[in-house]
Amino acid sequence: MNIMFKRLGTFFLDILQMVVFAVAIFLFGYLLVLQPHKIKGSSMEPNFHDAEYLLTDKVTYRFDEPKRGDVIVFSPPIGTEGEEYIKRIIGLPGEKISLKEGNFYINDKKLEEENISGDVYTTNGAFLKEGVSVVIPEDHYFVSGDNRPHSSDSRTWGLITKDEITGRAWVLYWPIKRMGTFSRPEYNI
Repeated sequence: MNIMFKRLGTFFLDILQMVVFAVAIFLFGYLLVLQPHKIKGSSMEPNFHDAEYLLTDKVTYRFDEPKRGDVIVFSPPIGTEGEEYIKRIIGLPGEKISLKEGNFYINDKKLEEENISGDVYTTNGAFLKEGVSVVIPEDHYFVSGDNRPHSSDSRTWGLITKDEITGRAWVLYWPIKRMGTFSRPEYNI
Protein backbone atom coordinates (compact mmCIF):
# COMPACT_ATOMS: atom_id res chain seq x y z
CA MET A 1 0.00 0.00 0.00
CA ASN A 2 2.85 2.38 0.88
CA ILE A 3 4.48 1.73 -2.53
CA MET A 4 1.19 2.59 -4.29
CA PHE A 5 0.99 5.96 -2.48
CA LYS A 6 4.62 6.64 -3.33
CA ARG A 7 4.01 5.92 -7.04
CA LEU A 8 0.83 8.00 -7.01
CA GLY A 9 2.75 10.86 -5.34
CA THR A 10 5.53 10.61 -7.95
CA PHE A 11 2.92 10.62 -10.75
CA PHE A 12 1.26 13.80 -9.44
CA LEU A 13 4.65 15.45 -8.86
CA ASP A 14 5.60 14.71 -12.49
CA ILE A 15 2.32 16.24 -13.70
CA LEU A 16 2.84 19.31 -11.49
CA GLN A 17 6.38 19.76 -12.87
CA MET A 18 5.06 19.50 -16.43
CA VAL A 19 2.34 22.09 -15.74
CA VAL A 20 4.80 24.50 -14.08
CA PHE A 21 7.21 24.10 -17.01
CA ALA A 22 4.42 24.73 -19.58
CA VAL A 23 3.22 27.83 -17.69
CA ALA A 24 6.80 29.12 -17.45
CA ILE A 25 7.31 28.73 -21.21
CA PHE A 26 3.97 30.44 -21.91
CA LEU A 27 4.78 33.37 -19.60
CA PHE A 28 8.27 33.73 -21.09
CA GLY A 29 6.80 33.87 -24.58
CA TYR A 30 3.90 36.16 -23.61
CA LEU A 31 5.95 38.64 -21.60
CA LEU A 32 9.10 38.76 -23.71
CA VAL A 33 8.53 37.43 -27.23
CA LEU A 34 4.98 37.45 -28.66
CA GLN A 35 1.68 38.85 -27.44
CA PRO A 36 -1.79 38.45 -28.94
CA HIS A 37 -3.86 41.58 -29.63
CA LYS A 38 -7.41 42.15 -30.81
CA ILE A 39 -8.02 44.98 -33.26
CA LYS A 40 -10.72 47.30 -31.99
CA GLY A 41 -12.37 49.75 -34.35
CA SER A 42 -11.95 50.73 -37.98
CA SER A 43 -8.89 53.01 -37.82
CA MET A 44 -6.66 50.60 -39.76
CA GLU A 45 -9.10 49.62 -42.53
CA PRO A 46 -8.81 48.49 -45.27
CA ASN A 47 -5.66 46.66 -44.14
CA PHE A 48 -6.86 45.46 -40.71
CA HIS A 49 -10.45 45.09 -39.57
CA ASP A 50 -12.35 45.28 -36.29
CA ALA A 51 -12.23 42.05 -34.22
CA GLU A 52 -9.26 40.55 -36.09
CA TYR A 53 -6.47 39.05 -34.00
CA LEU A 54 -2.75 39.45 -34.49
CA LEU A 55 0.48 38.51 -32.77
CA THR A 56 2.83 41.30 -31.78
CA ASP A 57 6.58 40.74 -31.97
CA LYS A 58 8.06 42.21 -28.78
CA VAL A 59 11.71 41.41 -29.57
CA THR A 60 12.55 43.27 -32.82
CA TYR A 61 12.74 46.76 -31.31
CA ARG A 62 15.18 45.62 -28.62
CA PHE A 63 17.76 45.17 -31.39
CA ASP A 64 16.54 47.44 -34.18
CA GLU A 65 14.80 50.78 -34.58
CA PRO A 66 11.19 51.09 -35.72
CA LYS A 67 10.86 51.81 -39.43
CA ARG A 68 8.42 53.87 -41.47
CA GLY A 69 5.47 51.69 -42.45
CA ASP A 70 5.74 49.34 -39.47
CA VAL A 71 2.39 48.59 -37.92
CA ILE A 72 2.84 48.86 -34.18
CA VAL A 73 0.88 48.29 -30.99
CA PHE A 74 1.46 50.87 -28.27
CA SER A 75 0.10 52.50 -25.15
CA PRO A 76 -1.65 55.68 -26.27
CA PRO A 77 -0.71 59.01 -24.69
CA ILE A 78 -4.43 59.57 -24.07
CA GLY A 79 -7.39 57.26 -23.89
CA THR A 80 -8.63 54.33 -21.91
CA GLU A 81 -6.33 53.00 -19.20
CA GLY A 82 -4.95 49.59 -20.19
CA GLU A 83 -6.03 49.90 -23.85
CA GLU A 84 -3.48 49.64 -26.61
CA TYR A 85 -3.71 51.18 -30.07
CA ILE A 86 -2.58 49.84 -33.43
CA LYS A 87 -1.25 52.38 -35.96
CA ARG A 88 1.33 52.72 -38.71
CA ILE A 89 4.60 54.63 -38.25
CA ILE A 90 4.68 57.59 -40.64
CA GLY A 91 7.37 59.90 -39.24
CA LEU A 92 10.75 58.97 -37.72
CA PRO A 93 13.07 60.75 -35.25
CA GLY A 94 14.84 63.75 -36.77
CA GLU A 95 12.39 64.16 -39.64
CA LYS A 96 10.20 67.15 -40.36
CA ILE A 97 6.57 66.18 -40.92
CA SER A 98 3.80 68.36 -42.30
CA LEU A 99 0.35 68.05 -43.79
CA LYS A 100 -0.50 69.80 -47.05
CA GLU A 101 -3.58 69.40 -49.24
CA GLY A 102 -4.54 66.11 -47.59
CA ASN A 103 -1.11 64.46 -47.79
CA PHE A 104 1.75 63.89 -45.39
CA TYR A 105 5.11 65.42 -46.29
CA ILE A 106 8.39 64.19 -44.85
CA ASN A 107 11.24 66.72 -45.08
CA ASP A 108 9.14 68.67 -47.63
CA LYS A 109 8.69 65.61 -49.90
CA LYS A 110 5.19 64.19 -50.42
CA LEU A 111 4.82 60.74 -48.86
CA GLU A 112 3.43 58.36 -51.48
CA GLU A 113 1.53 55.62 -49.65
CA GLU A 114 0.73 52.39 -51.49
CA ASN A 115 -1.09 50.90 -48.50
CA ILE A 116 -4.02 53.35 -48.56
CA SER A 117 -6.45 54.39 -51.26
CA GLY A 118 -5.36 57.35 -53.37
CA ASP A 119 -8.63 59.16 -52.73
CA VAL A 120 -8.16 59.28 -48.93
CA TYR A 121 -7.91 62.88 -47.79
CA THR A 122 -5.88 63.29 -44.60
CA THR A 123 -7.22 66.07 -42.41
CA ASN A 124 -5.34 67.98 -39.75
CA GLY A 125 -5.74 67.69 -35.99
CA ALA A 126 -4.95 69.57 -32.82
CA PHE A 127 -1.26 68.56 -32.98
CA LEU A 128 -0.51 68.63 -36.71
CA LYS A 129 -2.13 71.57 -38.45
CA GLU A 130 -2.43 72.05 -42.21
CA GLY A 131 0.75 73.63 -43.59
CA VAL A 132 2.63 73.61 -40.25
CA SER A 133 5.82 71.55 -39.92
CA VAL A 134 6.82 69.60 -36.81
CA VAL A 135 10.33 68.25 -36.22
CA ILE A 136 10.17 64.84 -34.57
CA PRO A 137 12.56 64.60 -31.57
CA GLU A 138 14.87 61.67 -30.86
CA ASP A 139 13.07 58.47 -29.70
CA HIS A 140 9.68 59.84 -30.87
CA TYR A 141 7.44 58.70 -33.70
CA PHE A 142 4.49 60.06 -35.63
CA VAL A 143 1.82 57.38 -36.14
CA SER A 144 -1.40 57.31 -38.11
CA GLY A 145 -4.22 54.92 -38.85
CA ASP A 146 -4.69 53.77 -42.44
CA ASN A 147 -8.35 54.86 -42.34
CA ARG A 148 -7.49 58.54 -41.85
CA PRO A 149 -11.05 59.91 -41.59
CA HIS A 150 -11.78 57.48 -38.72
CA SER A 151 -8.50 57.41 -36.80
CA SER A 152 -7.44 59.08 -33.59
CA ASP A 153 -3.68 59.33 -34.00
CA SER A 154 -0.63 61.61 -33.82
CA ARG A 155 -2.43 64.30 -35.82
CA THR A 156 -4.62 64.84 -32.75
CA TRP A 157 -2.64 63.83 -29.65
CA GLY A 158 0.95 64.11 -30.79
CA LEU A 159 3.98 61.90 -30.92
CA ILE A 160 4.65 58.63 -29.12
CA THR A 161 7.94 57.54 -27.60
CA LYS A 162 9.78 54.31 -28.32
CA ASP A 163 9.14 53.28 -24.70
CA GLU A 164 5.38 53.39 -25.34
CA ILE A 165 5.66 50.82 -28.14
CA THR A 166 4.62 47.30 -27.08
CA GLY A 167 5.81 45.73 -30.31
CA ARG A 168 5.54 45.33 -34.06
CA ALA A 169 2.47 43.65 -35.50
CA TRP A 170 3.82 40.46 -37.04
CA VAL A 171 1.15 37.94 -38.02
CA LEU A 172 -2.62 38.07 -38.41
CA TYR A 173 -4.05 34.78 -37.13
CA TRP A 174 -7.81 35.35 -37.00
CA PRO A 175 -9.93 35.05 -39.06
CA ILE A 176 -8.18 32.07 -40.59
CA LYS A 177 -9.05 33.10 -44.16
CA ARG A 178 -6.87 36.23 -43.70
CA MET A 179 -4.10 34.49 -41.74
CA GLY A 180 -0.56 35.46 -42.64
CA THR A 181 2.35 37.78 -42.07
CA PHE A 182 2.42 41.23 -43.57
CA SER A 183 5.24 43.29 -44.96
CA ARG A 184 6.14 46.93 -44.58
CA PRO A 185 5.10 49.03 -47.60
CA GLU A 186 7.75 50.73 -49.71
CA TYR A 187 7.98 54.52 -49.53
CA ASN A 188 9.53 57.13 -51.80
CA ILE A 189 11.45 58.79 -48.94
